[in-house]
Amino acid sequence: MTQPLILGTRGSDLALTQARMTEAALQKQGVDVRIEIVRTIGDKRPDLKLSEFSQGDNPVVDKGIFTKELEEALIRGEIDFAVHSLKDVPTELGDGFEICATLPRAAIPDVLLTTEQGWVTDLTGLSQATVATSSVRRARQLRWLYPGVLVDDIRGNVPTRIRKMIENPAWNAILLARAGIERLGIYDPSSPGFDFEGTWVHAIELPEDSFLPAAGQGAVAMEIRSDNDRAREALATINDEPTFQRVRAERAFLARLQAGCQTPVGAYTWLEDEGKTMAMSVRVFEETTPDSEPHEKVAQAPVDAVEELVDALLEGYEKGKS
Repeated sequence: MTQPLILGTRGSDLALTQARMTEAALQKQGVDVRIEIVRTIGDKRPDLKLSEFSQGDNPVVDKGIFTKELEEALIRGEIDFAVHSLKDVPTELGDGFEICATLPRAAIPDVLLTTEQGWVTDLTGLSQATVATSSVRRARQLRWLYPGVLVDDIRGNVPTRIRKMIENPAWNAILLARAGIERLGIYDPSSPGFDFEGTWVHAIELPEDSFLPAAGQGAVAMEIRSDNDRAREALATINDEPTFQRVRAERAFLARLQAGCQTPVGAYTWLEDEGKTMAMSVRVFEETTPDSEPHEKVAQAPVDAVEELVDALLEGYEKGKS
């Protein structure tokens, strides 16, 4: 009897939802799967800001706060593959690891959530608002698009963040990815809002071509040890190639930037010419010059010419001078 593949995942509601999506897709292909929950340092220390994990005696660099323990479980052979929200995965993986598959990508916009109705349909009110987010990309775009907006830091899983926003009168709104609140069944994009534990929350999507998402946003990815051929072959049966092509290009752009989790960068890709051409729009803010204008570029290239696309996007960009 063939042993089931062991799927490693974080234990949040969203992580488990994405793990079960992966499990269901594999089961349709006749692959038996068992889910194993692995707690990461990011789950164990919700009191810390994301930037604080890279400080102290045992720093965790980049976005390894959400992946380090899962990779250690892969090394020990306790799991066969890990399921991640791809935007939480470090740009550069360690030797012996690879992202081998992705599920079909969800919608990628960010969504503004608020209990205040007044400026929901007129976002000019954001210039006098306080918005909570843990993302430096979201924070910098907010300050650039809506001068005067105040940004505060927030941690926690999706329901916790919504709950904190409702309970904190100093916050006018929070920003979350549509993919997460939709996958959890909290948000229906056909509705202007939703009831959350008895409180009506207004929701407005920020178009991805004007408020650029994170690289990999909305994508669920599977990470394996490079020597695990059995897992690779099984996961190839559920890989969504258009999603894989798009996120490969987005992550290649981040790699050339040497961008980490504190680099404010947005990237939006789409396919044209029946999938033969890849287009990407990027917006890069400098980490150390908060008032500088971002580097913005849109480029196209054949779908398999990722380096050509990245070269075009970086044309005219000089780090520290954008």
